[in-house]
Amino acid sequence: MELRDYWLTIRKRWVWVLTAVVVCVGAAIGLTATATPMYSSDAQLFVSTRSSDTNEAAQGGIFATQRVSSYADLVTTRQLAETVSDNLGGEVDPDELLQNVTAEVVPETVNLTITATDPDEFVARDVAQAYAEALSDLVVNLETPAGESTPLITASIVDNAEVNDSPVSPQPVRNLGLGLVLGLLLGVGIAVLREVLDTSVSSADDVAAITDVPILGHIGADPTAVRKTPAEELRQTTPWAESFRVLRTNLQYVEVDHDRRCFVVSSALPGEGKSTTVSNLAITLAMAGQKVVLVECDLRRPKVGERLELDGSVGTTTVLIGKVSWRDALQDYADTGLKVLSSGPIPPNPSELLQSHAMEKLLDELRHEFDVVLIDAPPLLPVTDAALLAAQADGLFVVVKHGKTSRDQLASSMERLEAVDAKCVGVVINQAPVKKGGSGYGYGYGYGYGYGPEAVTSGKGSAKSTASRADRRADKKAAKESAASPETGKPAGESAFTRSGE
Repeated sequence: MELRDYWLTIRKRWVWVLTAVVVCVGAAIGLTATATPMYSSDAQLFVSTRSSDTNEAAQGGIFATQRVSSYADLVTTRQLAETVSDNLGGEVDPDELLQNVTAEVVPETVNLTITATDPDEFVARDVAQAYAEALSDLVVNLETPAGESTPLITASIVDNAEVNDSPVSPQPVRNLGLGLVLGLLLGVGIAVLREVLDTSVSSADDVAAITDVPILGHIGADPTAVRKTPAEELRQTTPWAESFRVLRTNLQYVEVDHDRRCFVVSSALPGEGKSTTVSNLAITLAMAGQKVVLVECDLRRPKVGERLELDGSVGTTTVLIGKVSWRDALQDYADTGLKVLSSGPIPPNPSELLQSHAMEKLLDELRHEFDVVLIDAPPLLPVTDAALLAAQADGLFVVVKHGKTSRDQLASSMERLEAVDAKCVGVVINQAPVKKGGSGYGYGYGYGYGYGPEAVTSGKGSAKSTASRADRRADKKAAKESAASPETGKPAGESAFTRSGE
């Protein structure tokens, strides 16, 4: 991964990074708040030798420098800890002293600093002072030759221990800083690991790495769209409805040599939104004035009739077995101009029906009657129905669910189509991420285009829209003309975008 890939990964999985930072910073705050404050106190000793002239003083300084490191080690001995404990009246356990007392030699000097820490600042002072005195006495005993009363080296206390009322731990700023850094490192690590292990299709690059077919559209995730009927929602100027108009426009450039076209819509696995996508696309095409028929050929788990609230008792299966003609089985959806052939009763042998001559004849007749024939087919991987239908149509486009469909599943779907010499004409990415803009939702189309719903308000026929200033001026002018001439039949406040049919 390059540096740019890391940045894109962090932007894509920023929730994980933020969660790791919050957890680590929260843990740092918790540990800091619950930690017992510790106080420290220092006592300093100066190690020196006796000398009678300058030469001896120089040699004595070198000797003292060598010895002072040994005295620092004596501070960590149990014998000295027991001596200090006795000097303090036994109030402090020797084992506790060994854990809370340290000694450090000041570099390139003969100075020795003893540091004691304790939850009580007065106890810390007493312990540091007691250690300094005990070590000074111990040095005298160790460095006094036998038969003499004067030691060769002395450790003199030059700085007595004092009370320090500022705790040395916990350190809130340091702990929060460490928590923040650790959270960032952990979050970025998790994000990169998930990115490396993630095999789902989540970008145009993922699709391009598998197949060279174009991406016909990105359908955003809009939970509010399912609360209304498809015809009602697709008439709105929402980004979700606009994404299907973009898909309709892109579909015009597919198989341009055919005046009447037939396409199969499928997905790798169930639950990726193929039925909803093909239904909304068919409605959008019909609203544009094209003669469209939607044929439900998912005879195992039909969803189109249920989604469009149509009668499912008569449909594809009844037509294929010759009970009714396809003209009698067609149903009108709302006032969109769309014709729908629902699934009909679920048969015991769906594959045989879809591979029959009756199915081939049905598609041929529908081609001659309609401008566009859209077929909702079963998923590609569980069964072969969609691939066989695609071989009879002008092509198939695959619906993949963003972040769910794996790259292996998409590749296997393409292999299924190649095995029967069927053609994939494009890919539709469903449930694509939606960016929130200042005036509503906006989709990124690769050139920074943001689109949001218009907001129409009453009052003197005025209209306010989230479109450009020029559009708003045109809307106001149109509203005034409509208010002045009610016989035109156009409602006040109709925007230029609405009038364009898009």
